[in-house]
Amino acid sequence: MKRRMIPIFLMLVAGAITSIITYIKDYELTRMLWTLLGALVVFYALGVVVQKTLNLFDEQIEEAEKKAKEAEIKEAEEKEKENRNEEPGNEEDGKQNTENPSEEQED
Repeated sequence: MKRRMIPIFLMLVAGAITSIITYIKDYELTRMLWTLLGALVVFYALGVVVQKTLNLFDEQIEEAEKKAKEAEIKEAEEKEKENRNEEPGNEEDGKQNTENPSEEQED
């Protein structure tokens, strides 16, 4: 996905805002650069945390969808199996027709 750009974008926006504010407030150059460096590092780290959190959420959502799909498939298979057992004339595992035993003994 496009999430790999989140830390970089967040860092650059924070850097631009920090540069503008430090320039407006007439910081001396070394103080401005140290402030900018600190802002870049902090906001890059914050961007990485946001990116990892969003990726974790996606993994959890995909896992939940996968489990739901598997449960749906299993439920459909069980329902199909029940429908086969309920069909008339379907004798599985050697079961005899107990409803009308006279039908089976016709020769």
